[in-house]
Amino acid sequence: MIAREDAVQAAVWAAELTEDELERARRGLIERSFDKGAYICHRGDRLDYWTGVVTGLVKISTISQTGKAMTFAGVGAGGWFGEGSLIKNEPRQYDLVAVRETRLAMMPISSFQWLFENSTGFNRFLVRQLNERMGQFIATIEQDRILGPKERVARNLGWLFNRVLYPGAKGEIEISQEELALLSALSRPVVNKALQELEAEKLLKVERGCISVFDRDRLARYGD
Repeated sequence: MIAREDAVQAAVWAAELTEDELERARRGLIERSFDKGAYICHRGDRLDYWTGVVTGLVKISTISQTGKAMTFAGVGAGGWFGEGSLIKNEPRQYDLVAVRETRLAMMPISSFQWLFENSTGFNRFLVRQLNERMGQFIATIEQDRILGPKERVARNLGWLFNRVLYPGAKGEIEISQEELALLSALSRPVVNKALQELEAEKLLKVERGCISVFDRDRLARYGD
């Protein structure tokens, strides 16, 4: 199990909180582990925790009534998600799936709501997070309807290096082509071809289980 103090201190939002607020954030914080492919939450279910990825990768997605799958985002280590559903106090409007073995830090809704109602710093963080996440979701809809496979792969990689959502992201990420295919809603062979082309353009380098990115901003805007 994680030490609550370590988990909170490592969180991206911790710098915005006072000592008293940090202590409140630690209360009730728990850790849960999920196997690869496991559902963390199904669409329509409640998940009364604000959730951060300690290790692993989470896919936020949905499936339409016609069977069309759509991935909204991938959340890697250091990312937190679910604040919208907690603020509105509603069931989740998407599925949460562990793309690989994943450990989550989970803050109960009581602690989250107290911070939301009492901490100016916490709300500053939430405004930035929600604004950036909205931009990500809009871009995802655009790429699903307009962009080709290579552009979708590039932009999904670019988002995993987003400095607001994942400020701890460095120049490389541990992700397999299978995992990137799940996030991009493409087949593995298609992702492999796209990565080869992006590598030829000197935007990234593909290694076993790892991708080094040389120009995150260009990837995030690829296809414009």
